Amino acid sequence: MHILSAALTNPSIEYIVIGAYLLFLIAMGAVFKRFNGNIDDYFRSGCKGTWWLVGSSAFMTAFSAWTFTGAAGVAYEAGWSVMIIYLANVIGFIFNALIFAPWFRQIRAITTPEVIRMRYGVLTQQIYAWIYVIIQLLYASLWLYGLAIFCSAVFGFRIQLVIITIGIVVVVYSTAGGSWAVMATDFLQCLILIPITILMAFLCIHKLGGIDSFFTAINANHLSSDFQLINDASRFPGAKFTYLWAAAMFVKNVIGYNTMENAHKYFSVKDGWEARKAATLGAILMTLGALIWFVPPMTARILFANDINAIDLSKPAEASYAVASMRLLPYGLTGLMTVAMFAATMSSMDSGLNKNAGVIVRDIYPRFCKIFNLTPWSGIKLMRLSQGFSVLCGILIILLTVYFSNQDQEGSRGVFEYMLDLGALLALPMAIPLFLGLLIKRTPSWAAIASASCALIPSATAMISQKLYDDPWSFQFKVFSCFICGVLGYFLTILFWKTASTSHTNQVERFFKQMKTPINFANEVGNANDKQQLRILGCFSIAASLFICITLFLPNTFFDRLCILFVASFVGLIGIIFVYTSRQKEIAEPIDLKELSKTTQ
Repeated sequence: MHILSAALTNPSIEYIVIGAYLLFLIAMGAVFKRFNGNIDDYFRSGCKGTWWLVGSSAFMTAFSAWTFTGAAGVAYEAGWSVMIIYLANVIGFIFNALIFAPWFRQIRAITTPEVIRMRYGVLTQQIYAWIYVIIQLLYASLWLYGLAIFCSAVFGFRIQLVIITIGIVVVVYSTAGGSWAVMATDFLQCLILIPITILMAFLCIHKLGGIDSFFTAINANHLSSDFQLINDASRFPGAKFTYLWAAAMFVKNVIGYNTMENAHKYFSVKDGWEARKAATLGAILMTLGALIWFVPPMTARILFANDINAIDLSKPAEASYAVASMRLLPYGLTGLMTVAMFAATMSSMDSGLNKNAGVIVRDIYPRFCKIFNLTPWSGIKLMRLSQGFSVLCGILIILLTVYFSNQDQEGSRGVFEYMLDLGALLALPMAIPLFLGLLIKRTPSWAAIASASCALIPSATAMISQKLYDDPWSFQFKVFSCFICGVLGYFLTILFWKTASTSHTNQVERFFKQMKTPINFANEVGNANDKQQLRILGCFSIAASLFICITLFLPNTFFDRLCILFVASFVGLIGIIFVYTSRQKEIAEPIDLKELSKTTQ
């Protein structure tokens, strides 16, 4: 039996928690399905999402189970260095809040390629739409693989079996309710993830005897040199976790968070001010995550190194969070920790599938119909087509994930390296012109293609660098070479602005004018449904809290029951506040005496 499976005295309890959670999400999808009256609702929630709903969804889609597997493996080996990745995410969210989030909402688009068409034209839109779909499939497969590693480590299942089973569950759930269901489940999953990860960090510190003892244990185990925030180039392979590595990570993540590709996160919010608040919430939550998520794998290095090294994975360190969870969480909460892992990956995958379906249906399918002189579907048929493409993308994700798992078992590369390479070699070259295009107006329609092509030259060279130079390029060299070539390529196109057609220059002017024009919610969207969002999500939060409370009756110590009560109370208190607030609004609106006097005069 697997070393961690042996630690479960009654695994069926954990399975029940996971199964109930999946049914809970399906129920949420069914409820919020009623909010979908047209394709606009299905892909961007009718632009009626509240800032806290959109902000929590933006936060949840900014990471996946990879945080608790690949990134946890980095924390196990290099300690605080992994925080650089998430602090770069925080800076990205801050730039969202200060500048870009309101612009993204004010573009008034449904999909990312629509934004690209408004800025650069149809040709660039089509190229990006196809590449965008491929990149999303690759990312989603890595997210699913990260989740499979965790579940395999906890329950001892074969990784391929976990991939197929969980993949099917995610696909079924993701196609159920559209953007409303995606954001609603993201919120609830965020509400569960926050307290369970806070609890994990606390239990680790408590196990070691406090914060001072935590740092003392690091020194006593001779890990101070490994756990430095910034390291010498010779300390880790590929000169990772140096100042240059950190700078490259900030460049990649900050640009990635503030491109047209990232605009979709704010399409659903009501207006620019709400978008700004949503981004601020994302920054706050990401800061909290950066501070607490990597204490457990570092603790595992101190306390459970033998258990981790005995795990049959190509990168045993990537199961460090799983080991800490099994050893420290109260009986009944291991399943909830797995639920939190589900939350991290499913939030990224369901939104990814929804986005991919939107790109195919809104950007690729109409062009296909025009080429072959077909009549595009509309209404309910178009929504069904979107769901069909979601299923197809889900199947492809499962197949890709199985492929990655086989590659990982045959070699020594882990999920962390895959994620870094994918971001540096594919996402960054495509993102550079999508970032600069928001700031620089006077470029021709082919500027994005030229810039991305320039950045892809070093990117392609990096892929074969080991064969060419007997030494692969470092992550930072890949990022900076792509960045410099992409930026130079973009700036060179400015010289050709005068050759641009009148239609293109007028199109660019309209794009920037619309992007800077505030949303008039009452005129452009209509009535809000804030109190419905509060009431429904409040009720679901209370129900989730009550379910967690059931685990209080399991055989645990008094201290363990207090831990369970903390998680349940956190979720339940938010639910009660939401329900109370929604009722206050319902009472206040009908008895507005000032409005009543105006209507009677």
